Amino acid sequence: MTEEKNKKNEDKGAPEAGNEPVLAAVNDSAPSLSNSEEEKESRRPVSGLVELPDSVKEKLEKRKEKGPSRSKKKKGKKKDRTVPTGKAFIKSTYNNTIVTLTDLGGNVISWASAGIAGFKGPKKATPYAAQIITRIACTKAKEDFGLKEVSVFVRGVGIGRDAAVRALNANGLLITSIKDITPIPHNGCRPKKPRRV
Repeated sequence: MTEEKNKKNEDKGAPEAGNEPVLAAVNDSAPSLSNSEEEKESRRPVSGLVELPDSVKEKLEKRKEKGPSRSKKKKGKKKDRTVPTGKAFIKSTYNNTIVTLTDLGGNVISWASAGIAGFKGPKKATPYAAQIITRIACTKAKEDFGLKEVSVFVRGVGIGRDAAVRALNANGLLITSIKDITPIPHNGCRPKKPRRV
């Protein structure tokens, strides 16, 4: 009876007591990654820029080729710091949308606006532009600082507000809170006279 069970187990490929050391040896011989290779794996470029439309990619590359317009200063060694938690500020007006990602102290990690992504005129205030610039800012922050979760602060009444918040979530950032910090006058300045159309 036991011989029949052993034959069935062999047919099914179930391990016997004699086969276990062989399996362990096979697992031990599997190539393991060293620390430097693991770091390279973890610092592999985020796929955010890969997913951008071709026209936006071309404009970002042209901007990089032009280089910084400011005078070049000698920079010290850049510290490799990681910022796992931070804040996301979304300023959405009728004419533009700006996304800024900071650490908890308020120091800017990355930012993007619709003009950087190549949008001009009335297209800068669209939800699509807000989605694209949020992807650009998130990619920079993830690659350079390892940002994982953010508290979102939304300012303004533009139509890119909701799209930017959704894009933060879609790009892999964990949103811990959302707060509207749009300034509201308590009967402050006298408003402009109404337009005659």
